[in-house]
Amino acid sequence: MQDILNKSLGYLMQYGLAFLYAILIFIIGKWVAHLVSKIAAVAMAKSKLNETLASFVKNIIYYVLLIFVCIAALNKIGIETTSFVALIGAAGLAVGLALQGSLANFAAGVMLILFQPFKVGDKIEAAGAVGQVKEIQIFTTIMETDDKKIVIVPNAKITADKIIIHR
Repeated sequence: MQDILNKSLGYLMQYGLAFLYAILIFIIGKWVAHLVSKIAAVAMAKSKLNETLASFVKNIIYYVLLIFVCIAALNKIGIETTSFVALIGAAGLAVGLALQGSLANFAAGVMLILFQPFKVGDKIEAAGAVGQVKEIQIFTTIMETDDKKIVIVPNAKITADKIIIHR
């Protein structure tokens, strides 16, 4: 029994401190990720960036930093993280390829929000649709036709062709 207690105490001394450091890394890292994402959100609000885009960027910043924090905490415990990082990279590539169309719509939405070739309320012709712009979202633009129909157009189709703005 004494031998088991001595071994347990030895493992606790050896791994307990590393586990405590890993918990501290995670708690402090999570707090820092939250702080950095809030600072980024305030900076984007001051620069009058679109709220939807600002919220999205804030969440991306937070979760990317949180992934780094988790990897650092796991590394402190002694878990080999190189294969974990490679797995995250491969998963990111797979998701990127699977969502290729959605990513194109997202990129086009960001471009529409940043460069604002038209704004909410404008009557436009784009991607074979004609109507008044009701909302510009990250993936789609919502328009209302003259006969009160709602048309939802993917942003990639809007940016891929000419846009006619009726003023």
